[in-house]
Amino acid sequence: MTDENPPTGSTSGSATAPEMSWFGWGDPAKAKSLDPALRDLVAQVLRTEPRDLPPVAEDEVALPASRLDASVRDALSGVVGAEHVRVDDAVRLRHVGGKSTPDLLRRRSGCADPAPDAVVHPADHDEVERLLRVCSDARVAVVPFGGGTSVVGGVTPLRGEFPAVVALDLRRLDRLVSLDRVSATAVLGAGVRTPHAEALLGEHGFTLGHVPQSYEYATVGGYAATRSSGQASSGYGRFEDMVVSLRVATPRGTLELGGPPASAAGPDLRRLLLGSEGVLGVITEVGLRVRPRPETVLDEAWSFPDFAAGTAALRTLAQSDARPTMARVLDESETFVGAALGGREATPGCQAVLGFEGAEADVAARSAAVRKVLTAAGGTPLGADPVAHWRENRFSAPYLRDTLLSSGFLAETLETAAAWSDLLPLYEAVAGALTGALDGDEGGAVVMCHVSHTYPTGASLYFTVATAAGATPLERWDRAKRAASDAIVAHGGTITHHHAVGTDHRPWMAAEIGPLGGDVLRAVKAALDPQGVLNPGKLIPDPS
Repeated sequence: MTDENPPTGSTSGSATAPEMSWFGWGDPAKAKSLDPALRDLVAQVLRTEPRDLPPVAEDEVALPASRLDASVRDALSGVVGAEHVRVDDAVRLRHVGGKSTPDLLRRRSGCADPAPDAVVHPADHDEVERLLRVCSDARVAVVPFGGGTSVVGGVTPLRGEFPAVVALDLRRLDRLVSLDRVSATAVLGAGVRTPHAEALLGEHGFTLGHVPQSYEYATVGGYAATRSSGQASSGYGRFEDMVVSLRVATPRGTLELGGPPASAAGPDLRRLLLGSEGVLGVITEVGLRVRPRPETVLDEAWSFPDFAAGTAALRTLAQSDARPTMARVLDESETFVGAALGGREATPGCQAVLGFEGAEADVAARSAAVRKVLTAAGGTPLGADPVAHWRENRFSAPYLRDTLLSSGFLAETLETAAAWSDLLPLYEAVAGALTGALDGDEGGAVVMCHVSHTYPTGASLYFTVATAAGATPLERWDRAKRAASDAIVAHGGTITHHHAVGTDHRPWMAAEIGPLGGDVLRAVKAALDPQGVLNPGKLIPDPS
């Protein structure tokens, strides 16, 4: 039976978390201070003196005046109501871009250009479609905005060739549209944040099981638009694997994609819109496979002599039937730093954290099978405590990043994926490129890495970098990111495994998909968005 109008609980997506800080990550009340001893340790390791670099006051931010024509503003207000078309500085500032370190460096220094000329809050799919028609006719750029958690420039309000740009904030599309208990599927509005999604589904005994580090603020629509992957991907799959249907608004009308469990009716257009980053259309509703909430959760940590041994062990698991729900292995540097930050003695070699979710008997059987595989691979069990510590600190890293920025240190992440046979050479190449670009007269660099998503044919690599800010931190990080990206392409990796393309990875897209692939994307965009107003400057490479 399908419940067309199930109980949906609170309909306020913003109730799941406070408004994000304009100059940092997440809830301002959770901002961290840097312990003096840790501050001195970081300075020693990075060979630089800490220095106070606080953000400017909000009223000192150089926000450009709105360029939105009054007639266009009136037309937008006619669709959503004047109260849902905002041009005040406070709201526009909070839609200036995402949460990458370069984003925050610019904002903290007082630069908020480019900025949206207005922020529009539609209530449903029909309003989104009507807004897109208004903007297309008026030649106003539109940047879809979910949780604002992009770290690759995906929500930067670029105008392109257009006179103005609006941020289309989808937070009001925040309800459970329908739930089919028999088929174990649910349709959620694109603006539902993950904690709210879990609360809505939890009322009916279900879960998504999607837990990326952006969990607190990221939205269902954003996950679909960027092909997100969460920590439990070994058991639940990537977000795109959960998607059964999409409802998408475009300037030319609506796409209703998917629904049946499988089809041979030509190419799967749903897959074309997954990962499209708001460039081809605005995802307004997402149909998802859901699962019963697990009866039990079992965590286990393991140690391995080195990263190569730990990676080989995960490969064996990925290519067998012994699959945990969550599996990741940290390299030696990340193992050591994690222990140091937690005030614990570091495990020799490298550490793996595993988790099992499901029915009690199934969890017991799977964990026993995994234990045999990891023991044979040279692993040593460490019990559940290291995983508990990892889970406790899972969502605090972005706050620590902000704290380090205020002390004159940079911390940033990047990720890729490759076939198993290419993985360790790629790891060495990227780590070497980052170290080579950052280690010098301005200070040192610490490069850490973990494997967090595995497949039978390969795995992801997720790098975290800490270094001195130096005299020109934006240029310093740009140099390192370009060196790492060049190394990724040269050594068989994808330019992004789950962070998406945005502006940051766009220069390497031509190498990833080839000239003909770029032509295909441009042709699809021309069909769906003839004026080119949807999220200009993102994803699609320039013609060669």
